[in-house]
Amino acid sequence: MPWYSGDRGPMQLASAIGDIVNDVQRVRRGWRWDTPRPRTWPEQGAVVPTPASDLGWARQEPVRTIRWLIQHGLLLPFTEVMAHPKVEGREWVRELERPVIFAANHSSHADTSLVLYALSDRARDRTVVAAAADYWYKRPLLGNVVGLFLNTFPFSRTGGAKEQLHSASRLLKAGWNLVFFAEGSRSPDGRIQEFKPGLGFLSNETGTPVVPLHIRGAHRIMPKGQKLPLPGPVRVRIGKPMTAQAKEGSREFTARVERAVRALAEEPRQPELQGTWIERWRALKPREPEYVD
Repeated sequence: MPWYSGDRGPMQLASAIGDIVNDVQRVRRGWRWDTPRPRTWPEQGAVVPTPASDLGWARQEPVRTIRWLIQHGLLLPFTEVMAHPKVEGREWVRELERPVIFAANHSSHADTSLVLYALSDRARDRTVVAAAADYWYKRPLLGNVVGLFLNTFPFSRTGGAKEQLHSASRLLKAGWNLVFFAEGSRSPDGRIQEFKPGLGFLSNETGTPVVPLHIRGAHRIMPKGQKLPLPGPVRVRIGKPMTAQAKEGSREFTARVERAVRALAEEPRQPELQGTWIERWRALKPREPEYVD
């Protein structure tokens, strides 16, 4: 007999709802919500929803013009006020002949804005930033804002390495420079960590030169775990573009780039990495880039 027929219908409905409520409460009491995960289970990884795209809209007009206005009206002046960065070796990125990978140490959220500050306007306009998908893209709104301000694209640190490297290689082949923090995550104490071999693999696969770059002082401005930046002096030192030697594997080339970044951290200037005055003077010669939109 249906519950809606006869005089007992409403009472039967109420009884059914009561039974459902009791079942739910019984399950809640029996479920051990705070029980530790068994040691035999694998570690929980950061769950990141698959992005709908690689934020290709951020590399099209009119978004590029809007980003230019944001960076020159807000981001770059704020970076100048907070850090007053001293840039050495900007001549190597003033007029790039071809796309490059900027390989920098990573100790602070301020690193990306400092790298962009160190570039010339032309290089900056053609530069994308590999951003951790499990950090910046958990919330779609945050990911879109970062993409608008910094021209980022999601790069997974927790899986799908081949697919992510393939996405980065397509951007390089399309004529975009790439900021790549090869340590994978921010250093907790400011010291350079071991570089991941994906840097060398990406360079070898696409034939793209790597520009070593060292940032000194960013860890004091905004170390890992700090929410608000503090003012402090920063030096950004840019080295000569590097290419893999004949029969040099990805891991070997990555290790050589890491040694170059560590050498740039030292004092005084490093002529073998930053170039002699003649090389720097030649790098300032205006020339038309080989890649176009």
